Amino acid sequence: MTFVTRLTLQSGDRAALDGIVEDIKSTAERKGAALKGPHSHPPEKLSVPQHRRLHGDDDRRFSSWEYTVFTRELEIHGHDDLARRIAARDFPDSVHVEAEVEQIHGAGRGN
Repeated sequence: MTFVTRLTLQSGDRAALDGIVEDIKSTAERKGAALKGPHSHPPEKLSVPQHRRLHGDDDRRFSSWEYTVFTRELEIHGHDDLARRIAARDFPDSVHVEAEVEQIHGAGRGN
């Protein structure tokens, strides 16, 4: 029975994101882990309206705050201890990390 850990990293700071991804890649390579990725998603441009007043009956606004979110996905196959250590790292506040673990059953198993 093998576990696949999928890490999704997002940030508005592309340099910080790419630095973290390169660090994860080099750590996995040193440990001999099977790593797929990083897979880059198209940058997502977001816009947030900014109101001049807190109450809702005032329609005056500042210009919208616009920013870009960059996303990278990595998959670690097996090496559960390594995946656990990577997911438990202290990442910078500018990088959001999600970890998803999936259990893969071998061929011929009915479960």
